Amino acid sequence: MHDTLFDLAIIGAGINGAGIARDAAGRGLSVAIIDANDIGGATSSASTKLIHGGLRYLEYYAFGLVRKALAEREVLLDIAPHITWPQAFVLPHAAGMRPEWLLRLGTLLYDNLARREVVPGSQRIDLRSERAGRALSPDYRSAFRYWDGWVDDARLVVDNLKDAAARGASVLPRTPVQRAERIDGLWRLSLSDGRAITARRLINAAGPWAEDVARRVMGVNDAPPLRLVQGSHIVTRRVHMGRDAFMLQQPDGRIIFVIPYERDYSLIGTTEADIARTEDAAVSDAEVNYLLGAANRYLARPLTPDDVMHKFVGVRPLVLESGKAQKETTRDYRLVEHPGLDAMTIVGGKITTYRVLAEDVLARIAPRSKRWTADAPLPGGAIERRRGEHGQAAFKRWLEQLQVSQSDYDPNLIKRLAMTIGAPAADLLAQGLGRNLGGVFEAELDYFRRAEWASSSADVLWRRTKLGLHLDAAARAEVARWFGEERVDEADIPAGHRFARPGVL
Repeated sequence: MHDTLFDLAIIGAGINGAGIARDAAGRGLSVAIIDANDIGGATSSASTKLIHGGLRYLEYYAFGLVRKALAEREVLLDIAPHITWPQAFVLPHAAGMRPEWLLRLGTLLYDNLARREVVPGSQRIDLRSERAGRALSPDYRSAFRYWDGWVDDARLVVDNLKDAAARGASVLPRTPVQRAERIDGLWRLSLSDGRAITARRLINAAGPWAEDVARRVMGVNDAPPLRLVQGSHIVTRRVHMGRDAFMLQQPDGRIIFVIPYERDYSLIGTTEADIARTEDAAVSDAEVNYLLGAANRYLARPLTPDDVMHKFVGVRPLVLESGKAQKETTRDYRLVEHPGLDAMTIVGGKITTYRVLAEDVLARIAPRSKRWTADAPLPGGAIERRRGEHGQAAFKRWLEQLQVSQSDYDPNLIKRLAMTIGAPAADLLAQGLGRNLGGVFEAELDYFRRAEWASSSADVLWRRTKLGLHLDAAARAEVARWFGEERVDEADIPAGHRFARPGVL
């Protein structure tokens, strides 16, 4: 590979790096994307898993950010229908907090900041007559239901990189970059395995490590400082069997989401706590107690620590803004060009706007090329559509047809595969799934290793899928043995608990 000259080298295979790699490869650029760990192995697999504009950001007059994200919500629901869907949120009115008129004003503004195609508008509801109200204390009587989107964040990264690879990109996970040097007008990247690659341009998309990569690996000192904020989440028993999620106001002004998750569970998050180093990220007992208390302030049946089945933490790399509180710090991104070096550092951003970020990057580095990703389904969502049919409707129709045509399989198994890998599930089912290892099949594992860069049980159980929540210890051990691991280290399993630096040692 050291003889190959790439147009673009990207350090960091999280969602921003993956989106840039896909967009650039589709415009004819030769691309290499490198990460020290698994693709999407850090922040991009430890989010709250929402495609949203950020209703609460309206309080800080961030109308441009919210409008951009809401428009993108519709795009992602269309191009990735296998791993996204519209999600309803119930926002109860709570005495002593934001008044009802303000909640209604906010939801109406949210409805109208961007065009909606598949996401319904908001409405006021009476919790005493709504199914959602059964999950809440009878003290709460009125609420507003509004809509956003849900996404499997880790799979969004995988699908972007699968498309990038199909268009010629070289994807190099688990390959730290030791040094990036500017030699004779080109970038030379020395990799930990002894290889070197050369590129005309370098993109630093290392997320929480972007400042460190800029200074220590690239040798530049003009990248803006980052504010590292850890966001912890807990997964509990399902608190509500309906389809609604909840957005719950707190006395400290923050909000907490309670979201239906993986059929049997609820995802509750998130906290916001400044940390000095990425390696300091860990879910604290205080954060678990805060999230439980925040939910129990509303729930009819309180949660206890025994109801917590799983927990994970992600680190958000926010642009440091002096004098601003955590909840006021912008989630928008910044593209920092290093003058005279054909290099750029990406800071900030959110998963919802990764594709727009990639377009902005390409507008700077390949201004004569054309935008294309808004109308191009990701690989899993590349299913036949009728004229004018939205991706969500097409996927639903395709899934129903697949369940009929593969009637020898359990329909729930077909649905699980389809909502994981999307279109390739049809071929996988047709060829046979092989031995059942206790809820996961050998053909799946082979597919994840062969087509999606998985190399360990944790890659499969907690990122390519969330089967780690569903499989028992014996099945998890079978998956570990299939990958040649001697044992499963439970401390290493939860996504977001351990971070390797993307592209660096």
